[in-house]
Amino acid sequence: MSIREKILEILMLTKDPLSVDDIARELDLGPRESREIYNHLEHVARTVRAKYGKTLMMQPPYCRKCGYIFNNLKRPKKPSKCPKCGSEWIEPPRFIIK
Repeated sequence: MSIREKILEILMLTKDPLSVDDIARELDLGPRESREIYNHLEHVARTVRAKYGKTLMMQPPYCRKCGYIFNNLKRPKKPSKCPKCGSEWIEPPRFIIK
């Protein structure tokens, strides 16, 4: 199985949304390789829609300090700083397939 197929399987079988770190742990990937998962998620979203008629859902990242929610992301990623308060204490996005 390719890494995208493994990500797809993990997200289809989970009951709770998973962060990229959670997915990387399931796949036994290191911190560097886990960053690549964000790129794979874009392709997984297209595959899920085309093959299964399902959707990759993203719980948006948010600032743990002030509560700002990053609703306007065009691509799945973890922002580095909060535009409202400047904090770097950001809760990463979480993903699930429904």
